[in-house]
Amino acid sequence: MSASKTYLERSKLHANPTAKAFLELMERKKSNLSVAVDVTSKAALLDLADKVGPYICLLKTHIDVVDDFDMDLVEKLTALAKKHDFMIFEDRKFADIGNTVKLQYSSGVYKIASWADITNAHMVPGEGIIQGLREVGKPLNRAMLLLAEMSSAGTLAKGDYTEHTVEMARKYSDFVVGFIAMQRYAEKEGDNFIYMTPGVGLDQKSDGMGQQWKHPREVILDRGSDVIIVGRGVYGAGRDPAAEAKRYQEAGWDAYLERVHQK
Repeated sequence: MSASKTYLERSKLHANPTAKAFLELMERKKSNLSVAVDVTSKAALLDLADKVGPYICLLKTHIDVVDDFDMDLVEKLTALAKKHDFMIFEDRKFADIGNTVKLQYSSGVYKIASWADITNAHMVPGEGIIQGLREVGKPLNRAMLLLAEMSSAGTLAKGDYTEHTVEMARKYSDFVVGFIAMQRYAEKEGDNFIYMTPGVGLDQKSDGMGQQWKHPREVILDRGSDVIIVGRGVYGAGRDPAAEAKRYQEAGWDAYLERVHQK
């Protein structure tokens, strides 16, 4: 089972260069924390990225909610990624036919493929969505996650949908490197997928609007995920983003160490 191996051990077995570098980064930085920075201004995004940067392995963005987006933001964000040693995950959730997503990924205002190390997609449109994104991303050494499940109440991403998503990931494992998922799935020989789980919280269980939070220990140790994704728990009202990011980094890493020492 790949979950029993260290991130560094798994990096040596990975064919995708971004996934390989990401696993090495996690081990080097002792962090499996991704912070979801869902803010609407350039200044706020850069400020948060700088504050949480020392503690994260991955910054998760929704770049299309930034009111004053420009390419200067991209330049400054990628500079912060280099300064603090983290990668950028644009949580675009592509969900269209192959030709359309190729254009959405490579072109337009955001030019996501030019700066985001990782992006993601729904499998609702079928196999063509992977083929379209792969044509753009693979030559740039990018990586993609598939949304096999979601953390919201009432999600339809489950059951047969999840099983089909996993099979498509295996077929295109040179570009699809893992999943947004609630737990690790049954593995076949050769699987080395990276699992990222949203809806993680140390203090609350629910926000009353469908979001359900799980403790980092449950996500990493019990469910076998690799990366915890935290948003409001780090920078919500009255919180110190740097102090909270450090707190989540330590909780996630402690759970990971406990998992790999169970060999």
